[in-house]
Amino acid sequence: MQKSSFEKLRLELSVQAKNGIDFIVAATVIWLIIVYIWKLPFTAYDRSILTFIVGTGTIPLAWVFSKVLKTNWKVEGNPLEPLGLWLNFAQLFYFPFLVFILLQYPDYFIMTYAIITGAHFFPYAWYYKTKAYAIMAGIISVGAMVLGLLLSTEKVYLIPLFMAGALFILAFLLYAAFKQNEKNLKAVAD
Repeated sequence: MQKSSFEKLRLELSVQAKNGIDFIVAATVIWLIIVYIWKLPFTAYDRSILTFIVGTGTIPLAWVFSKVLKTNWKVEGNPLEPLGLWLNFAQLFYFPFLVFILLQYPDYFIMTYAIITGAHFFPYAWYYKTKAYAIMAGIISVGAMVLGLLLSTEKVYLIPLFMAGALFILAFLLYAAFKQNEKNLKAVAD
């Protein structure tokens, strides 16, 4: 496969999926709900369990946003398309560590969850041909760790608030990258 056709396939993924913005907008909503959960007068363990439960709403909510934002989850004929699903599944292999934190150090669960979520964005920078994912993966992971080290247990709700804010910014960056990649794809097609 020639480099130009390979780059065209990546641009096609970026444009048709709009850089996965539907998932990022859905995740922003979910993390705002998680802020509320971490302000509840429950134990860290109970808030962690609720966070897990609420987190399962990300995919159905992303599906709703995919209809609103007119994004494609499947890019027929693009051999790189299945890689997106594999990249997302990779996050699941971090969950044993998350369960360990839940059981042994539940006060640090939300920090760990944010770090894992942020870190899993990194390969999408290559996949969607946008640096925004790589930059925000670093900002989210390091930012969540710093907040986790500095905040008292009563203030850890600021970690999901930071996460929601970072995702909101990422959504705008991804939209801008989508528009640029849309122009680049047209230029390659001509």
